[in-house]
Amino acid sequence: MKKIILTGDRPTGRLHVGHYVGSLKRRVELQNSGEYDDIFIMIADAQALTDNADNPEKVRQNIIEVALDYLSCGLDPAVTTMFIQSQVPQLTELTCYYMNLVTVSRLQRNPTVKSEIQMRNFEASIPVGFFTYPISQASDITAFKATTVPVGEDQLPMLEQTKEIVRKFNSVYGDTLVEPDILLPDNKACLRLPGTDGKAKMSKSLGNCIYLSDTKEEVRQKVMSMFTDPNHLRVEDPGNVDGNPVFIYLDAFCRDEHFEKYLPDYKNLDELKAHYTRGGLGDVKVKKFLNNVLQEELEPIRQRRKEFEKDIPAVYKILEEGSKKAEATAARTLADVKRAMKINYFEDTELIEMQSKKYTE
Repeated sequence: MKKIILTGDRPTGRLHVGHYVGSLKRRVELQNSGEYDDIFIMIADAQALTDNADNPEKVRQNIIEVALDYLSCGLDPAVTTMFIQSQVPQLTELTCYYMNLVTVSRLQRNPTVKSEIQMRNFEASIPVGFFTYPISQASDITAFKATTVPVGEDQLPMLEQTKEIVRKFNSVYGDTLVEPDILLPDNKACLRLPGTDGKAKMSKSLGNCIYLSDTKEEVRQKVMSMFTDPNHLRVEDPGNVDGNPVFIYLDAFCRDEHFEKYLPDYKNLDELKAHYTRGGLGDVKVKKFLNNVLQEELEPIRQRRKEFEKDIPAVYKILEEGSKKAEATAARTLADVKRAMKINYFEDTELIEMQSKKYTE
């Protein structure tokens, strides 16, 4: 069986460092590993419209922002197929068929859907498209017969829903769809990067993000104003590193060699944490170190983005060609699905012959 990756992002804004450590960096590593036969990265504009239907221009404008973030992080269109979800109509048709395999109560129990509904204040009036987007996501994954889906921890319930749909479809219609495996970040600190304000999740809607496209000065300002231990009021006070965003970011980004370059008084992060915990280490010093670490990681991304920004039509061409390839792949899966469901009427010569005999004999 081929090894195939499918993953993607909603184009509701520029991508941030939470996306980077949670999935983008890993996608580039997987792309460069040579272990996969096909890699599909989707800009999920149709899903973004489920809760932005009254603001399509927001989604439209952010298509290019997400594409630029992909390319600047190192995704290579010669190896990875980047495409726009709405340009692959087969995904919508598959979603329609899968809806018959899922109950309303099962969707209501999906933890990701429940939390997203609460966050967007949709309790009283939930758009049907938003409510059913776990089914749409199953369509996206299965259309490309993905064997691996690299996503964040918060997407586990969604992947489980996809697996259930695959099992149900195959049990009713015969083995047709491929059941995917989830691939989580290997760095535990990357599973859920908090916002700069200390909130549990970095979110575009909460305005607590460090964006991949932020300037050097914007990154510095955000790091220096970052939430830390509220009880660490003076340098000599003992500090708490658990749940402290500054140290969570260091867990995700820093390496031992960063200390030799930017903070030679310490050999590694454990030593820094120990000093902070016993007292005598100020937040400003730690934040300056984090800023240096982040700037080193983000500067190559910023520079690559500047190069791609010089030829925006070429970026759209990459997406157009990727969407055509994605559509051809999804069309083959849809044909398999319709054949299994016995709704491929005009291709079923046996059915036509049987019906012909029925009315001519």
